[in-house]
Amino acid sequence: MGLKNGMLAGAALVLAMGGLAPLDAQTAADAPALARPPQYPETPAARLTQPPARDQSELQVLFWTDDQRAERFRAMEQWFAGHEVAAAPAPRALPEGAPFSDALQADLKALMAETSTAGIMILEDGKVRFEAYNLGLAHGDRWTSFSVAKSFTSTLLGSAVKDGFITSLDDPVTKYIPGLAGSAYEGVTVRQLATMTSGVKWDENYTDPKSDVAQMNRFVVEYGADAIVAQMKALAREAEPGTKWVYKTGETNLIGVLVENAVGKPLAEYAKAKIVDPAGFEGDLFWMVDPRGGNIGGCCLSIRLADYARMGQFALEGGKGVVPDGWFAEATDSAVDFGSSGFGYGYQWWTYPQGTFGAQGIFGQGITLFPDKGVVIAFVGNWATASGGPERRQLLDLSRKVAAEAR
Repeated sequence: MGLKNGMLAGAALVLAMGGLAPLDAQTAADAPALARPPQYPETPAARLTQPPARDQSELQVLFWTDDQRAERFRAMEQWFAGHEVAAAPAPRALPEGAPFSDALQADLKALMAETSTAGIMILEDGKVRFEAYNLGLAHGDRWTSFSVAKSFTSTLLGSAVKDGFITSLDDPVTKYIPGLAGSAYEGVTVRQLATMTSGVKWDENYTDPKSDVAQMNRFVVEYGADAIVAQMKALAREAEPGTKWVYKTGETNLIGVLVENAVGKPLAEYAKAKIVDPAGFEGDLFWMVDPRGGNIGGCCLSIRLADYARMGQFALEGGKGVVPDGWFAEATDSAVDFGSSGFGYGYQWWTYPQGTFGAQGIFGQGITLFPDKGVVIAFVGNWATASGGPERRQLLDLSRKVAAEAR
């Protein structure tokens, strides 16, 4: 069963898919096989939603104008198919804390205006010390995540370990994705997949139409529901597993397949029980679907700014028992160091100097955490370019000023 308006997405690229039959499963009777384990309920927690019919030319996200992005990033469900799950039955309260100094608030608002950042919320010890919006975004609106979703997928990987669906991160990837047997992923562990150190060759060049990330759409057209595994199993090995780090959105999509195969539910369904409810999200979550009818591990969930902040707080507090003890400390430790810069990579989390870590997505999405200060900085945006080089540095520099004024 295919998608007419579905998506595969890279860290800096969203590839529109078309020409396939629409995915309109709503119940266990007609859900995709992956989403229909024996215990799958007739009315699942994850409800599939379809957008209005669109011309494929309208779905090229990287080519949307600035105004189109500002409008559509807060309504991606109107453009792409996905699963919706309801807000937590008991949302976590975020009480008001003492506001930051007038000077720091002015700096934050100036940065938002200068960089086209749509919203910033800052928590200290679970209390809101700053909240502001821009570009027409309001407190009750959702905004897309892009690769911030990778850190959600990492958390669901931890939950699958906690629940016994995944025996160990040192298990071979092929135990959970048998279709990769005989490929360059033979002998690669789940841990190496999580840290993007598989040693499998991958090109994430968004400007080269021959790059691996740019070829995703071709595999969707040729292989349909098998596209993700078909593309990844065709890749060559360039280094021994565990010896080389290369950023690969395709591998986070594989983690999504792996978790869904192990758990027997779409990521959104699992996230309802393991993130949305325990973290106390106040709004519904939307997560785009891929050609299998599961969710895209590497991209494209949408939630409220306050719920991105709640996700950060959830990570700071250790995950409320839904992940193994010490999971977030391990996942946000630097498994890979980028030279002597202080920057690195954990289990789908970026690590920053001085014990700071975070989640990042293109066009200005992110969660930055200062554990020693109890500070969570959640932000969403419409930066001028996907990579957002200068804007990201500006925000990280200002985040350090925020941390300095905390506690």
